Amino acid sequence: MDTVVPTFIDVFAGAGGLSLGLMMAGWRGLFAVEKSPMAFQTLKYNLVDQNNGPQFDWPDWLPIEAIDIQTLLEKYREQLEQLQGIPLLAGGPPCQGFSTAGKRRYDDERNLLFEQYLELVKLVKPLMLLIENVQGFAKSFTKTERGANGKQIHKEDFNADKELRRRLIEEMDYIPFKRYILKAKDFGVPQLRPRYILIAVRKELLLQAPLLDPFNILLGMREKFLSERGLPVDREVTLQEAISDLEKSHGDIECIEPGMSNFRQGTYGPIQEQNSYQKLMRQHRNGDPIEAGQVADSHRFVNHTLEVEARFGRIISEFRPGIQLSSDERKKLGLNKHRIAPLAPNEACHTLTSLPDDLVHYSEPRIPTVREYARIQSFPDWFEFKAKYTTGDKHRREQVPRYTQVANAVPPLLAQAVGLALQEFLVKALLLLTPDISYSGVEGASTIGVSSIDNSRSEYGEETISVDPEVLDVQTSSLLATT
Repeated sequence: MDTVVPTFIDVFAGAGGLSLGLMMAGWRGLFAVEKSPMAFQTLKYNLVDQNNGPQFDWPDWLPIEAIDIQTLLEKYREQLEQLQGIPLLAGGPPCQGFSTAGKRRYDDERNLLFEQYLELVKLVKPLMLLIENVQGFAKSFTKTERGANGKQIHKEDFNADKELRRRLIEEMDYIPFKRYILKAKDFGVPQLRPRYILIAVRKELLLQAPLLDPFNILLGMREKFLSERGLPVDREVTLQEAISDLEKSHGDIECIEPGMSNFRQGTYGPIQEQNSYQKLMRQHRNGDPIEAGQVADSHRFVNHTLEVEARFGRIISEFRPGIQLSSDERKKLGLNKHRIAPLAPNEACHTLTSLPDDLVHYSEPRIPTVREYARIQSFPDWFEFKAKYTTGDKHRREQVPRYTQVANAVPPLLAQAVGLALQEFLVKALLLLTPDISYSGVEGASTIGVSSIDNSRSEYGEETISVDPEVLDVQTSSLLATT
């Protein structure tokens, strides 16, 4: 009897948010691919170097170090081919070029990295693909060039989502489910953060179970996922619920990190009895609660000048929480920034960016700390961030400091929910394909258990959930014609 272990590879892994969530869902991580030494330092410390908790089962043939996907393909092609049929290849190309938060560029070199991703897919042939990106990944770019008269002329439109789907279907025998925009707040994350999620399955696996749909499974288990963690089902976790125990008013000490004695670092305040989100996040690696008064990792406060603190105080008291200041309002305060907003305590936070000085704390005249960023992203407090805190403009394309590591990450709670749904989908599909197969789940995978499919769709439209019928029909007839 063949045994399948739910195993994944994470590419473009960043600091490890997606990997952490999948591991919390019971998946076994084989290795991660991340080219930034800064981001990989954080991933390695938390998911490789520790003796307990979520850990990669790193292969001997691959050095435990930062590596880009092209180098991986060039140096380790033979070893990668031996991994053919691995259950899951997770991750997605870096999102900055697709993001609607900044200028979207067709020719951003990062937008071409999915070519290398697809080459890896062809080599490894995983049973399933999980691709996560920003919402802008599904929007078209217009490529232009200058004509003889120097004027820009339209050249062609490019849509990464459509191109990805086309090539998965035509070149690689995968059937992609319709793209889905998931909101992190719907899975207990105190942040709106709409994310593009694409799940694709090898044709031979899905055709044995054409009615199975991982998105149906995900939505069907949502309430149980939240309630088992003590999180609210009928409303979002608010920002104040998420970070109130990290306010500077609870105490601060001289920063204990090497070379940072001129900064102050915050200590934990008490947790309100009914605050289930803080209880869930505020744990040591072994599951023990973190007591009040202890020092929080990466909870270093910026040394604002008195003038800046006074300006931030006005922003908190005079302007609407959660709303970007207008151009006139910024001029009134003498600000040259393009955007700044006071955080809203009683709602989920808007999507975090890598620029923390765009945000002002809801009750204290300062910007958020890295630890507060991590809480908003649903990283547990035992997860420590490494490398420098920030970087300058000229280094932003190369360096990935702590704020950027957190902002670019997949929220672990969202990743855990998706991982549980994928595991249930895989179990059911494999049993239909090969009834005598044995499925060896990793400890922790039974947190949710087998769920029933919830036919209610709330705000998620039904047409966004299933496989495109035309794609399925074409692929089904093609397969049957050759058997």
